[in-house]
Amino acid sequence: MEESQFDPRILDKIEQLQQKFKASGQDMLSYLEGLHYADYLTYWDYINLDVLLSLQQPKTSFKDEKIFIIYHQITELYFKLIISEMEQIAEQKAISDDFFQRRLGRINMYFDQLIGSFAVMWKGMEQEQFLKFRMSLLPSSGFQSAQYREIELMAADAFNLVALDKRKDPDFHTPTDVIFENLYWQQGAIELATGEKTLTLKNFEAKYSKKLMDLIDAYKRKNIWQRYIDLSDPSDGLTEAMKQFDLKANVFWPLAHYKSAVRFLQRDPVDIAATGGTNWQKYLPPRFQKVIFYPELWTESEREEWGKGWVVKEIFGEE
Repeated sequence: MEESQFDPRILDKIEQLQQKFKASGQDMLSYLEGLHYADYLTYWDYINLDVLLSLQQPKTSFKDEKIFIIYHQITELYFKLIISEMEQIAEQKAISDDFFQRRLGRINMYFDQLIGSFAVMWKGMEQEQFLKFRMSLLPSSGFQSAQYREIELMAADAFNLVALDKRKDPDFHTPTDVIFENLYWQQGAIELATGEKTLTLKNFEAKYSKKLMDLIDAYKRKNIWQRYIDLSDPSDGLTEAMKQFDLKANVFWPLAHYKSAVRFLQRDPVDIAATGGTNWQKYLPPRFQKVIFYPELWTESEREEWGKGWVVKEIFGEE
């Protein structure tokens, strides 16, 4: 009998495919015929390169505006990676310390990239160009990044994200709409003169408020903190990773943003308003907001001094 011309490994894979398609009620031969006619996959098609490179659409003729757009698009892609890891932690059944720590390690790695990336803007753009093209962006603002709000709401119990002056009242049983209306970042998009919500905030809420309130409800029992306390005896390594996440998200990242804003928007004796009318001087520094995902992991003095050391060193150049 003539020996088969096929490698036994190929025959084994074909048999596995046959079982797979049989179990799903599909005709494997039809799929194989489709594979026969299909073109080879290319890099540019796989990552939709042409579409990706067409997504930069400046509103002015200033060359540095393209840097501004690309930087924020990259930032949103990193946010998407972080959310993907957080979803895995939330959905993992019988989560292990090792699984948790590895996913949190990825999240911290992505934040490291974000924290170190602001130089792309403050070294890559001329202030003169920025201060001109930014006026064509009104009333849009990076404040309107819904993905970052998702990260916050997936990370911690939502009542820990309430504005500092109202944080003593809300708890696990506070209605979602009350929590949402008092989230700390709402205070960052208030008209400086009138105290009313800016158009930036109104537009953001019109588009995303329902989605974000649904997220609060969906993650009430499975946010990062709730999964952490699900573990009977979290390792020191996992606890440290949680603290690093807290610092990176709530101290190092907003202050990297603040440092960039200072370079471009601070003019003595009068500061330049942000494009969305946001009060960036009070909104970005952690020492004002004291947003802490996991207050239980920090001492009272650490909570009290939240972010202060980094500000002194990085903003004012003092040790």
